[in-house]
Amino acid sequence: MTDTSQLRLLPWRSLEGKPCYLSTRNPDSRLSRLADEMEEEQIECGNVVLEGAREVLADQAAGEVAVRFALTQAVLSLREVLVVAHSRGQRLPDAGDR
Repeated sequence: MTDTSQLRLLPWRSLEGKPCYLSTRNPDSRLSRLADEMEEEQIECGNVVLEGAREVLADQAAGEVAVRFALTQAVLSLREVLVVAHSRGQRLPDAGDR
């Protein structure tokens, strides 16, 4: 098994669905900046999906298909945002390092 403690978890997966990692300590590398931009886009998409889901849930006339679609999109967005949170959490300095 590979030690991923020094690697950055990237906000995308391989074609096989496996997590992708970046081995660099340079936050200004081209791939680091691309990952930062994609994380920001995923967070913004999560905000858009959240607002859409709120609208569907507030609509008393929304049918099952609309509710299931909103929930599916919310689950997908939540999964992406949790990957971002996990990745960023791994990059925080330990309390003893401060």
